[in-house]
Amino acid sequence: MTLKLFWQDPYRTTLDTKVVAVDNDRIRLAETIFFAFSGGQESDSGTVAGHLVLSAEKDGLDIVYTLAPGHGLQVGSEVEIVIDWERRYRLMRLHFAAEMVLQLVYQLRPGIERIGAHISADKARIDFADESNIAVLFPQIETEAAALLSADLPIVTAFTDEAAQRRYWEVAGFARMACGGTHPRSTAEIGGLKLKRKNTGKGKERIEISLNPAAISLPSITPASP
Repeated sequence: MTLKLFWQDPYRTTLDTKVVAVDNDRIRLAETIFFAFSGGQESDSGTVAGHLVLSAEKDGLDIVYTLAPGHGLQVGSEVEIVIDWERRYRLMRLHFAAEMVLQLVYQLRPGIERIGAHISADKARIDFADESNIAVLFPQIETEAAALLSADLPIVTAFTDEAAQRRYWEVAGFARMACGGTHPRSTAEIGGLKLKRKNTGKGKERIEISLNPAAISLPSITPASP
């Protein structure tokens, strides 16, 4: 089973590890910092031993990476993983921004049903089963979100069941949610967000979330490697 170091340190961008299985173009690694699509969060982008990762897929509790044909890697090969840090950091920030919005919607409209979600590096979306225009909640969501971001609250992540690899995030005094994605260390790192409403069909409401780079000047983060 691949040891998922992106949970221990989501700011790490390089890792030296070994190949533990090869099946034509699909490989498995002893350890990884390369997130695979899960919970609506898109996979990281990057390379293994200089080869572009074409896809990263969960296989039970393992992760399988697909490389282009002719990669030449074998079981035992020592490799370096390098991820696209700019993309990872945007995914982290958008993921938490989306889940923060989700929790605020739950608080403002108890009983509403979430029916879908997706987090890309450009924007996130959450879909709800709702007959009314969800945009009426935006002023309250934006006010509450701005308060959470300015408070610079720690985002704590941990296992609820390590054997089954079930995880959660928690912001004390706000919410706790089951989630196996990658998140920033603090609410302040989101920087600011913009909301847009879409009606995707009868009884379906969508909130699109994008980052507002003008809201705060974020420092350039240089991820530390152990």
